[in-house]
Amino acid sequence: MKEIYLIIIGMSIVTYLPRVLPLIFLQKLEINPFLQRFLKYIPYTVLGALIFPGILDSTGVILPALLGGLTALILALFEVNLLITVLGSIIVCALAQLI
Repeated sequence: MKEIYLIIIGMSIVTYLPRVLPLIFLQKLEINPFLQRFLKYIPYTVLGALIFPGILDSTGVILPALLGGLTALILALFEVNLLITVLGSIIVCALAQLI
């Protein structure tokens, strides 16, 4: 049982150190404004890369899935409520599958 606690503590340290060390050592580092703008868009890019394959596989047919994804994109660009965006894309996708 003692080994399990040591393993958990060791894993915690190994997980925690890579997150804290850059904050400690790079705290006073000035980042180029171009690099700051570039890094600002990485979360959106990664999210899109994770979501897009799921959109294509969601219905088994590519065209309705793309229409639903495009609907969600357009509604999101107009900053429509998230619930309406999701429901709108589902409705468009369902209607496209019926046609």
